[in-house]
Amino acid sequence: MTVALLVALAPAVAIICYIYAKDEYDKEPFWLLVKSFSLGIVSIIPALIGSHLGVSFLDVGISEDWISTLLFAFVVVALSEELAKFIFLRWVMFPKKDFDEPFDGIVYAVMIGMGFATFENILYVWESGLQIAILRMFTAVPAHAAFGVIMGFYVGQAKFVNSKLQKERLLGSGLFWAIMAHGLYDFFLMQQNWPALSFLAFIVLIAAIILSQNAIKIHQEQSPFNPNNQTQPNNEKLVAQQLHSNVQAKNQAGDEGIIEENTANTNSQITQNSAEAPPPLPPTNTHTPPPLPPTNEDSPPPLPQYKPDQE
Repeated sequence: MTVALLVALAPAVAIICYIYAKDEYDKEPFWLLVKSFSLGIVSIIPALIGSHLGVSFLDVGISEDWISTLLFAFVVVALSEELAKFIFLRWVMFPKKDFDEPFDGIVYAVMIGMGFATFENILYVWESGLQIAILRMFTAVPAHAAFGVIMGFYVGQAKFVNSKLQKERLLGSGLFWAIMAHGLYDFFLMQQNWPALSFLAFIVLIAAIILSQNAIKIHQEQSPFNPNNQTQPNNEKLVAQQLHSNVQAKNQAGDEGIIEENTANTNSQITQNSAEAPPPLPPTNTHTPPPLPPTNEDSPPPLPQYKPDQE
């Protein structure tokens, strides 16, 4: 049993290490990885509730009725499981500040998916032993990882769009395509009518893995922490600065030319005005009148002195 449990855990550990290594430019905090993995384990609870409700209301299951099997695969299994994982991705991990690049959507979605798949794998191994563990190592666990990448790809894009409508469309697309891939995979495995079609489940799995690889590559290339994406804005900034400097120099040269032209025009106008100005008036030689000569009027004769008569 110990070996079987190790085999049940091994694929999830390998996939987690692979995704962590692909997060090249801005790795997520370890505690958030543990949290998202734990949320994946917890998501089994709403998934079980959804599956029970689906079976109760639709009355469907795996049978020779391919429509019943189709509804069971898409609604009871795929919808309930992917929706349960999406709830924790959208409303718990999506608002985190550390969710700061599109690739983080893939990281958290895969971590949640691996938590779900690991716990589910342990339950299957506990019931069926080592053989089922080996089988699921190459089928169910990689499938959950691929579905997580598909969902996380769109959720990562939705995080960084401004339009609310576009954001909701991307989130809905992530959930929808994860359900479609999961539903097709389960349906081809579960259907009882055409056993030869079971191999199509592996075709779906391979296609989902290829799509996942492309999604990982796209988000790596578009990462704002990718050095290739950081040098381009700097080059554009330098070019813009150079153009701005050239415009300033051109404007300054134009201003200086205008000033010189205005100065030359002013000097020319002054010279022209000087040439056309009337000659100056001759200086006035008006003399001040000569001073009046001093008056030589004689002073009046003195009064005669009075002398009394002598007797």
